[in-house]
Formats: sequence, C-alpha cells, structure tokens
Amino acid sequence: MSENLDAIFKPRSIAVVGTSRKEGTIGREVLHNLVAYGFNGPVYPVNPKAEYVNSIKCYPNVSTIPDGVDLTIIVIPKENVLSVVSECGEKGVKGIVVISAGFKEIGEKGIQLEKELVGLIKKYDMRLVGPNCMGVINTAKDIRMDATFGSTLPLDGHVGFMSQSGALGNIILEYADELKIGFSKFISMGNKADVSGNDMLMDLENDENTNIILMYLESFGNPRKFVKIARRLTKKKPVIAVKAGRTRAGAKAASSHTGALAGLDVAVDALFEQCGVLRATSIEELFDYALAFSNQPLPEGKRVAIVSNAGGPGIIATDACVSLGLDMSTFEDETYQKLKNALPEEASTQNPVDILGDGGPERYEKALDAVLKDKNVDAVITIFVPPLMSRALDVALAISNVSAKYHKPVLGCFMGREEVLTSIQELEKNNIPAYLFPESAAKSIAGMYKFNEYRRRREGDIRQFDVDKEMVQNIISKAKDAGRTYLSQNEVKEILIAYGFSFPQSQLAKGEDEAANIAKRIGFPVALKIASDEIIHKSDAKGVALDLKDEKEVREGYKQILKEVGQTTSATKIDGIVVQAMVKGGKETILGMSLDPNFGPLIMFGLGGIYVEVLKDVTFRIAPITDLDAQEMIKSIKSYPLLSGIRGEEPADIDSIEEYIQRLSRLVEDFPEIEELDVNPLVVFEKGRCCNVVDARIKIGPSYELKRYKL
Repeated sequence: MSENLDAIFKPRSIAVVGTSRKEGTIGREVLHNLVAYGFNGPVYPVNPKAEYVNSIKCYPNVSTIPDGVDLTIIVIPKENVLSVVSECGEKGVKGIVVISAGFKEIGEKGIQLEKELVGLIKKYDMRLVGPNCMGVINTAKDIRMDATFGSTLPLDGHVGFMSQSGALGNIILEYADELKIGFSKFISMGNKADVSGNDMLMDLENDENTNIILMYLESFGNPRKFVKIARRLTKKKPVIAVKAGRTRAGAKAASSHTGALAGLDVAVDALFEQCGVLRATSIEELFDYALAFSNQPLPEGKRVAIVSNAGGPGIIATDACVSLGLDMSTFEDETYQKLKNALPEEASTQNPVDILGDGGPERYEKALDAVLKDKNVDAVITIFVPPLMSRALDVALAISNVSAKYHKPVLGCFMGREEVLTSIQELEKNNIPAYLFPESAAKSIAGMYKFNEYRRRREGDIRQFDVDKEMVQNIISKAKDAGRTYLSQNEVKEILIAYGFSFPQSQLAKGEDEAANIAKRIGFPVALKIASDEIIHKSDAKGVALDLKDEKEVREGYKQILKEVGQTTSATKIDGIVVQAMVKGGKETILGMSLDPNFGPLIMFGLGGIYVEVLKDVTFRIAPITDLDAQEMIKSIKSYPLLSGIRGEEPADIDSIEEYIQRLSRLVEDFPEIEELDVNPLVVFEKGRCCNVVDARIKIGPSYELKRYKL
C-alpha cells in the first residue's frame, strides 16, 4: 500500500457517504464542518434518499459522482461499509475514513468484519483511518479540511494531534480552542485497522506545518518501530504523549525479581525515556506542555529564577523546580545590586525574588529585566497573586514587554482565575503561557529542558561482543527438549560466561566431603548454595550459608542446608550444593530481564541483593540497549551516589556495569526463548576491578516471535 497519507490529508475532492438532511446527525455535521471550515475543493454528499443536502447536490452512491474522488468519509451502518469501500476502490478513491462503529471493539463478529475491511483496503491500494473514529483535520491554507463531527472548528497552528479515543476528540478540540492552541493536523485513530500511530508519526515528522506533536494513546501496535521513528523524530520536534492504562490489573505473577518489578507500566516509561518522548499524566498536563513549547524558546540549561509578589507561591514553585531536577539560579553580584536598588528594603533579592504584595507593574518590570539579563538564569517563572492595589492587566503588560527583549523562556502563573482572566489573555496574546498553579509552570520548564537535552545528545551505539552463541543455543535446546522451564545453576553459569560475564570460583558438590575438599581448593571463606531447578529463591528456602571459614563449618553448613530445605520446600530434585568463593567488598546491584508480550525484552538495573524488592530502586529500558541507554540506567537510580563514590569511598567500576548491561541485552536479543533472567547480586568492585556474578537464574519458554518488531 502507499506509504504516505496524502490521500487522507491532502485530498482534492471529498465524498461524504451517509450525510443527512437532519441536523445533529454525524454525517450532516461532517458535511457542515467541511463547508464551514472552507475546504479548498469540491465536496460530494452521498445519500440515495436526498437530492440536496445543505443546498449541495447529493448523489445516490459514489459511482454516480461525475468527477474523481480522493477521499471518502463513511458514516453509515456497519453492515453497509464493505460495499461502499469496494465501490470506492473501483472508482479509484485512495483515502477512506470510516467513522462508523461496530467493528473489532464489539467482539468476534466485529473482528471478522474489520478483517474483511482491511482486505479490501489492501486489494485496492487505499489508506484507511478508523473505523470507529472521529475523523481528520488539516488546517494548511491550501487544504482547509475539517472532516470531523466536532462542535468546535479548529484554530490553525503548528501542533499535530493524534488521538486513539474518538470520544476525547471533541473535548480536545474545545480545550485547545479555549487555550488558543492551533493545530496543523488532527487525527482520531479509532481502531487503527490500517493507518497506525507510527504511520502518523512519520507523516508529522515530514510535515512543515507541524512543530509539536501531541498524542493520546491506549495501546501500541509495534512498539519497537515506534522507538526507531521517535528516536529520529524527537531530534527535531518535541513529542508529548498521554498513555492511558497505567496499571496491569490481573497480570500474571512473575517468579523473578525483574518480572515482579516490571508488573506496572514500566515498559511504556522505558520506551518513552529511550526515544525522548515526554510523558504527560493527563490531558491537562499535555496541554500545559503544549502551551510552553508552542510559545516560548527552549531553555539552554536548567537554572530557573522565580519572581513573585507572594512568598508562599514562590516557595511552592521552588520546591516544584527542585523536585523535578531543575536548579535554582544563583544570581551574579550585579543582579543582586540591581534588585536591591529596584525593590524595597523588605523585599527578598534572593531566588525566589519576592517583590512584596504591593509590588506593581514597575517592580515586576525592573526585577524581571535584572533577572533575565543574568547569565546564570536559563528560564523564569513569574508569579502574580492579585492584591487590591495592583491591576493584573498592567502587570501582565509589564511582563510581556520585558520578556520580549530576551530569548529565554518566561512562564507566568497568575493565581485566582476569575480576577486575572483578562491578564491571562494578555499574556497568551504575547506568547507567554499562563498557569493557575506554580507546579504546572515548573513541570513545563522541566519538560522543555529535558527535550532540549535529549535533542542535543549524541546517538547511542549498540556494541558488538565476541560471544559463544552456539554453546548457548545447545544448552537452551537441551533444556527445552527435556521440558524444563528453569535452567540449572551450571547451565546459567555457562551461558553467562559465554556472553562475557565473570564469576567467582565455584563448583558443585554432591556430598559434604566433596564440599569440604572443594572449599579447601578454592580457599576460605566460602559460601554454600542449594542447587535445584525447583527452588527459585534460595534465601527463602534457607538454602544458603555464607562466610564459612574452615572445613568443619562447610560440613555443618552442608548438612544444615539439606535439613532446612527439606523442611521449608517440597523440592524433590536436589542436584547438590554449590561451593563458591566468598565475595568480599564491592556493591551489590541487580541486572535482570523480563519478557513483555508487547514490547519484548525489558532490561532492569538497580540496587541488588536482598533489598531489591523492598527498596525497588531500579530502572528499565527496552532491548536493544545502547551505550547511552546503559549510562542513563545507572545514573537514574536513587542510589547512584553509592556507586559514584561518596564520603571518600572509591567509585565503583561503572564502565563494567555499562558493559554488562549491554552484554545482557545482546544475550536476550539473541535468544527470545529467555522469558526471565536475574543476575542478583552482581557485585561491583572499585573502578578497574570489574564485577562478579554471585547468583543468577534463567527461565525459558517458547521462542517469542519478534520478527515484526525488529528495528
């Protein structure tokens, strides 16, 4: 099928099948919007029971339209949709928008009907939006198309919006109109039977009228393709998304730490982080971002100044900025002096600047001018709480006049909407976003900074390693042939060694004498660990003994483990007990992978050992992992200072952690049979001393088909 969407967004003529003479019907509203918005081309109403609709000549079917038709909007009962699409195909129509509902969203019958619909679209090389959608909009001056049934005609602008929910479409158009946000293109995706979110992203990427992309998503069709497109796209344009369905109620229990911690919406967060997409938590927050990105330049850094006429809101804004990872600017001496000269003695010239409650437009103008001129300031939040003695409109004009002189983002927060509505409109008229609460302004600046940082960073590289893939394939094949789900300790060790992981010395013992001899050969102290495919969590089963210093302790530990395991588990297959050199020093971390049915392998890194499930200080990314992804994973955990070195401690070997994350990514990409994998703990030593895998487990299953998701 044709890759581009010109038949949908750049039609020269449009037919509306299902239009009606009755006002308020969907077909009639679509026709009305096309005419009212000024579509630059002929519009053909199709209704076999009407000669004219809204004073426009009507046709009984698409075939009887005397001229060519590029796009057909279909608003008829689902039972008749296929025949109309077939008729359009015969006529040479290349674009179809099916607003009609009753397809896969209603169950088995609808699923079958939608399959037949897609079959016709492929047969005639057409593109389809929907079914079960609200329609499409293109505000370009040479097109002027509103092919929706929305009650609000869109403002023209530079925001591309794609929504998977038709029900939200009208609300979105109304809200955007209230905020004076203009669209370049708008698409209600519906069931995404043909045109997908990825198709739309590629279209908006190359659309000269689109500077910002907003998305409301409920599902991903091809997440790995999304990563590929979005990584490229977000280097040029901000992409901001609301993803509904943040929880996974009823998700199957996972046996690994990684699987358990991946139980919520971490895959979507990981995907967005990797490709530079900003995630909004609500439609309101989505438009908060849109206001800032649409109207203000990007901040060069993350140093923020706050100018307020009230202490409390200034402190709230400060807390919000710091909690979002922004820095409070430290002013230059010259700036302090200017503020001191311009403000009363009681005012605060520190950041946040408090010009006091009686501060009018003149104080705002002088304070803002001094702050914006400061080289240590990258962005400014101006807060106004209306006092009795100052007119909000005059303050808004002062802020607008000063901000126009500088190429730095200035965001307003005018609290008390009823009293300051006119001033907010004045700010927005001068391209200064105005928010009701300081947190919204802070979050928008943080989003702008984050996007700019992502845009400026280099592309990550996927490292290649010398690995023994054949050996691993043999191990996994034998386990699958035997019907085993979990690999033995020795198999896990061989697999990880084949992919470049290091282990402390260890050997399996099948009796206490053998364990004592192995320990003597390895060197004391040692650890003992139960070896059984049926025991997943060794510590819980009391199958571990640590720091054994001589042969006597090894023998006693061996017997004690067998006794405790027999009492705490029902395991019948014990392979023996692993004797392992005791690892001293280092920091305990965890590496892991859990296979997500939609996103593929999710790689996890965090603080490890027995605390991982308690502290949950972990982060996720979707394989394959680049070197930059690995660096960000390590730096994003809260306990990163423990690795980088605090209070005189030597920094950990972070380069080795980065390498191990990438090696793990390569392993699970090479073998889609791996469903879950934990390396816990991975002990990381001082810089230059690498890491050691102390314990690990691997669960396998049927080979997961990822061909359709390959990058």
